[in-house]
Amino acid sequence: MARVAVIGGGISGLGTALMLGRRGHTVTLFEQDSRQAGEDLERDFFHWDRPRVPQAVQPHSLLAPVRTVLRAEAPDVYADLLARGAREYHEFDWFGEHPPRRAGDEDLVTLRTRRIVLEAALIAAVRREPAVEVRRGCRVRALTLREGRPARVTGVQVGAEVHRADLVVDASGRRSPVPAWLISAGCRPPLVDSHRTGIAYLCRWYRLRTDGPRDPGRVKTGSAAPFALAGVFPSDNDTFAVSLVLSTDDPTRGALTDPAVFEAVARRFPATAAWLDLAPEPQSAVLAMAGLHNRWTSLADDDGPVVTGLVNAGDSLIHTNPTFGHGAALGLRAAQYLATHADQIAADPVGYHTWTAQALRPWFDAQVKADRADEQRLAEGSPPADRRAAALAACAFDDPVVMRARAQVRHLLQLAEDAYGTDEVDRHVTAWLTAHPDFTPKHDGPTRDQWDALIPS
Repeated sequence: MARVAVIGGGISGLGTALMLGRRGHTVTLFEQDSRQAGEDLERDFFHWDRPRVPQAVQPHSLLAPVRTVLRAEAPDVYADLLARGAREYHEFDWFGEHPPRRAGDEDLVTLRTRRIVLEAALIAAVRREPAVEVRRGCRVRALTLREGRPARVTGVQVGAEVHRADLVVDASGRRSPVPAWLISAGCRPPLVDSHRTGIAYLCRWYRLRTDGPRDPGRVKTGSAAPFALAGVFPSDNDTFAVSLVLSTDDPTRGALTDPAVFEAVARRFPATAAWLDLAPEPQSAVLAMAGLHNRWTSLADDDGPVVTGLVNAGDSLIHTNPTFGHGAALGLRAAQYLATHADQIAADPVGYHTWTAQALRPWFDAQVKADRADEQRLAEGSPPADRRAAALAACAFDDPVVMRARAQVRHLLQLAEDAYGTDEVDRHVTAWLTAHPDFTPKHDGPTRDQWDALIPS
């Protein structure tokens, strides 16, 4: 059994520590923030300033791997999530009656909840795990290394203390200091593949009234204009978020932080208007996030690992912007692999680096490709996609076969070219187009003139 030090107490760090501890490894988790989620979720969510975790207050949809990993590794955490208000939504719920079941359909489930609910459930489980020690308010300042080719990480330095470990896991997030530490120690630099995303997110949280309507009915959760996207994120305990996405260069972006302007604009999109028509109670200011990058940080190059005794996970390894909601799902998948293979990884991390490149890197590349297309479209106000591509998206909401393919992509079960590239999906899209001869790709959101009319001069 290995002695493991985990740097960072976010979802990936907590999940890694919990799964390692439950396999008999001795784990110490270091988290520099002394505060933790769980005592009062509403206070923590709306009033806890977390500058190192700006995504914490943005809406989340927890994809299938979160549910699959937790049910396999920590069913108590999953049960706690549901008890705290998280809700399951199967992609076929859109149809009311599910189609005949196929293998894998049981995984096409989104957990509708705020990120902090998952954090609280993981923290509670880690507290119960005797093999895991959590040191809050402890900032790791450096790694300790033993010379070699490559050098080996032997532990972490916290203040004047050196904590020895057979394996160190960097789960300290997208601003991880670990690459700089390795370079300053004379190691080969990690390979970093970084792509700016010129996309800004603004959201506002609401709560349904106890004496008001509970559901808008059969309404899509997303709408689009040529230059902006709008979406609704139904969440736990009667909360939901309305989100607007646009180019960081859009001159109206700053005006949207005014709640009145934000809501007036959101009401021009059918998806968000349907939820705002329920007369919910606002719970937050308009929360903005931008300056994002898609970043892949590999601790191995063509010559092999740049160091042994150290691997990265979560946003320290793969950070993608929130468009597809991949972060928690990929983080827990990495945590599960780490826990399952910890002894081998401590001895030699090559297998872990190979697995991440094969299992996780394709989703990073897909996000980069999609973001480039979205950034260009939003910046230029481009027309909708070509007719067949638009039909593929529209058809999914009428045809369970196409919806299944869409869900498999959304839930990180198949890449788009594999899920959509089958003869069956092609036949169903062709049949849908034949049944809709007048179908023309179009946006359901406002025109630029309609949008600009709502922006104060």
